[in-house]
Amino acid sequence: MQVLMGVVEKKYIVLYAEKFELQGEEKHESIMIKVITYGTFDLFHEGHYRLLKRAKALGDYLIVGVTTEAYDKARGKLNVVDSLMIRIENVKKSGFADEIIIEETQGQKVNDIRKFRIDIFAIGSDWTGEFDYLNDYCKVVYLERTKNISSTMLREKNSPIHRIGIIGTGRIAERFIPEAKLVSGVSTQGVYNPHTESAIRFADKWEISAYRELEEFYKAVDIVYVASPHETHYGYIKSALEHGKHVLCEKPMVLKQAQAQELFDLARERNLVLFEGIKTAFCPGFHKLLGFASSGTVGSIRNVEACFTKLEGKETRELTDRVYGGSFIELGSYVMLPILKLLGKDFEEIRFDTIRGEQGLDIFTKVSLKYPSGIATATCGLGVKSEGRLLIAGTKGYIVAEAPWWKTTYFELHYENSSQVEKYSERFLGDGLRYEISDFISTINGNSSSEFKLTREESVTLAGMMEAFMKAEKREGLDMER
Repeated sequence: MQVLMGVVEKKYIVLYAEKFELQGEEKHESIMIKVITYGTFDLFHEGHYRLLKRAKALGDYLIVGVTTEAYDKARGKLNVVDSLMIRIENVKKSGFADEIIIEETQGQKVNDIRKFRIDIFAIGSDWTGEFDYLNDYCKVVYLERTKNISSTMLREKNSPIHRIGIIGTGRIAERFIPEAKLVSGVSTQGVYNPHTESAIRFADKWEISAYRELEEFYKAVDIVYVASPHETHYGYIKSALEHGKHVLCEKPMVLKQAQAQELFDLARERNLVLFEGIKTAFCPGFHKLLGFASSGTVGSIRNVEACFTKLEGKETRELTDRVYGGSFIELGSYVMLPILKLLGKDFEEIRFDTIRGEQGLDIFTKVSLKYPSGIATATCGLGVKSEGRLLIAGTKGYIVAEAPWWKTTYFELHYENSSQVEKYSERFLGDGLRYEISDFISTINGNSSSEFKLTREESVTLAGMMEAFMKAEKREGLDMER
């Protein structure tokens, strides 16, 4: 399918030897330079406008490929709002496209380049390196990303572009940005870190803005993603909410139950959304697994066993921070999640058994919980490796998901008859953060259908467990707020 935009007057320019693989000699030949670019162009904003303008300036004739809904879903693009025809019309209105085509499949770009005899493939610089393979067919140009997108263009619409600001520059923040660009309706605006040099390095890498002052940071964003050290979460969340910002915070959100309760109350009072970012809770496969377990398919749930271990280097923050490091604070949110979802928050007893490493931190922790009609075990480790699986035992059968079950892509239902096994699979795309970002944005936009995936009460209970663990370990610094 093609949407023709009319015929443009030919312009003739000089092509250089690079195109014809000559050695430094200019080829004086009058020829049209054809450029192609692709995109979803959802909620069309000035970033899209500027990209098309830059692409057009590279040559004489610009072809724009607009993705279909089916292709977007297949490549992991979530939350697309505008229909295909609306997105095509918005590209047309920009005035830069000489021809519009529809992108429907993964391998279409190479065929389009050949079919239309393209000279230059242009794409935003946030995709730098991803399309280098196309250099075999034409010249690949990565166009500078538009920083500081203003959301005023779409404020009159029901689904504006939400500008995200990141607090923190660690590993999870590095993974967040490429995942966020696959969620429609958001733009990563900038980053704040009290260590300004770290913020500048991070911003330069991802072509966003670095902010030296929190007040300036808050003025530039609509949403705050907190990815700072655990002990700073409470202070940053409270500050962001007081500035009228929605907040998505990495796990564990806070380390005291009263703090979690206070922050959720503040968010509700200000009509803001506060999410704890435990990505497993929002993954399609885990959601499907819980559906089977909760439906009575394997009977009444009587036992849940969850294990997540990985081996960290001895010099990492997780194994050197004597107050806020260790296995349970780092991984406990994951292993407690399925237990709370299936057996609830009203346990009668909880016990922590730990193995400590050289720094005195827990390198392996087992949590045992007793419920009125069931028991559960949560195991996590950063210095001891174990079989990491999720087992859900019921009165009619059991469900098992092997490691990495926290990125649930496959699980099995087993029954008394050993030959009766049901197998289920689900896609898990990228690092999985796009799922929690997508549900977070949907909630901000007024769709509360995802709130059950990780409830306020469950996050408050998790904070209480973190507090109980720290008290059991007699760790100092529990009262720190920043």
